[in-house]
Amino acid sequence: MPIVFGYLPIAFAYGVLGRAAGIPLWGIVFMSVIVFAGSAQFIAVSLLDQGASAVTLVVTTLLVNLRHLLYSSALVPWVRGEKRGRLAWVAAELTDESFVLLSRVGEREGHLRFPFIAGLQGAAQLTWVVGSVIGGTVGSLVRDPVELGLDYALIAMFLGLLALQIRKWGDLVVAGVASVVSISMELAGADSYAVIVATLLAAGAGFFFNGAVSEEEEEAG
Repeated sequence: MPIVFGYLPIAFAYGVLGRAAGIPLWGIVFMSVIVFAGSAQFIAVSLLDQGASAVTLVVTTLLVNLRHLLYSSALVPWVRGEKRGRLAWVAAELTDESFVLLSRVGEREGHLRFPFIAGLQGAAQLTWVVGSVIGGTVGSLVRDPVELGLDYALIAMFLGLLALQIRKWGDLVVAGVASVVSISMELAGADSYAVIVATLLAAGAGFFFNGAVSEEEEEAG
């Protein structure tokens, strides 16, 4: 339910911004059905509004969504033995929000049941599509989406996810490294690679920091 309630306003914002960029309603909805990736869809809308080429659109969204390789790798231990068709379903509908929930359930239960995954991700995408339809339908009535703060919806969602993930000092270190690296690269004009570089460096920092903490706890024990 938190994902459902969170997706509705964000998908609505995506639909409104899509119409403001001149994308027809069918295109807005089609992207939500086929792509189903909030950050990629917001970026696609922005690039289309700027008249970017198809190559720029594909390469940029690919770089942004490469983090899903890490997501899927992290879920592998909890979905072993599932058929390839089911794994394809999991991969196609995996989002940041569903990954957060699936990873926490996987850590607690030691495995993930496919009916649970399908129900979670299916409900999430259905909500996203419905929100896109509503936003795309009434989008023509909104003169300036920026005045309503709709362009900040995706950022707010990720900040909420970050807050839920920080449970110990190691998590804070990872978040700090990712923030500093990504902002520095953005200011330096290398924003296209900021997500990938920040992810790799933050993951490395988390690995070494958590390893050091574990060794200290073992010595203390």
